[in-house]
Amino acid sequence: MQTLNHNGTTFLLMGLPGLEKMYIWLSIPLCTMYIVAVAGNSLILWVVRSETVLHQPMYYFLSMLAMTDLGLSFSTLPSMLAIYLLGQQQVEVNACLAQLFFIHTFSIMESSVLLSMAFDRFVAICNPLRYTTILPSPRVAGLGFAIIVRSVGLHVPAPIMLKRLPYCHSGQLSHSYCLHPDVMKLACADTRVNSAYGLFVVLSTLGLDSMLIVASYVLILHAVLAIASQAERLKALNTCVSHICAVLLFYTPMIGLSMIHRFGKQASPCIRVLLSYLHFLMPPVLNPIVYTIKTKQIREKILHFFQSNGARRRVRQEH
Repeated sequence: MQTLNHNGTTFLLMGLPGLEKMYIWLSIPLCTMYIVAVAGNSLILWVVRSETVLHQPMYYFLSMLAMTDLGLSFSTLPSMLAIYLLGQQQVEVNACLAQLFFIHTFSIMESSVLLSMAFDRFVAICNPLRYTTILPSPRVAGLGFAIIVRSVGLHVPAPIMLKRLPYCHSGQLSHSYCLHPDVMKLACADTRVNSAYGLFVVLSTLGLDSMLIVASYVLILHAVLAIASQAERLKALNTCVSHICAVLLFYTPMIGLSMIHRFGKQASPCIRVLLSYLHFLMPPVLNPIVYTIKTKQIREKILHFFQSNGARRRVRQEH
């Protein structure tokens, strides 16, 4: 069997199977989602930067989440546009390895930021008097730097290890972008080391982060139930709603996709692709919307921005 481990190696990405004739139409909602994701997260970053009252740990973490969502969107965008707009499903091996590095790196960053935001809510509710002391701006910046080092450091070996493998299978991947387990399955060599490395990364990041987030909310719930006033309880829990939505948006499709890959061998390829879209595309689209709806300061700043632009346009038209 001929191996394909050379510079001309290409992999074949998968769109939505059976809907190839509708790809150009499917590109419209997909492009709309990317536009909404980029515009929404950029707007969040602009609001937090320009509004001094938002220069607080909670909003710094929100800015980190927005930057991570932008990175995730730009990591998946090239291959998605190539498939649905250009009908180009082939991807060169080096480009594929670069893409999987960025996708997995930003995924771990998002998980780490969600964990940091859970810690932020825990401190704000359980120890509000020491909130600014425990989370001063330099410490928040340090956490952000640690998140970057952790995410990048853990995934640098992935493309290097995959690059050294020979590939002799059909080269058809299961998703619309390159992912580590997907590429690894196409190798015709022993991949136990790669598999063990991938499992270690998942357990030490996504697995550990999710458990710590759950533990944080157990402690938060315990503290909230100790509050005598029901109104104060609801007020405290209301500050966590946006973060809970972000956690569910990120982890629920990921768990479903993982279960299907391991136990749903007979599941339709279309379901796998759709679940991966939910996991990688929906959080960048919906996170800014959720935080805008639930955060009064952000909502008011955005409304003021659009009202000011509308007033300026009316003045120009009158003149």
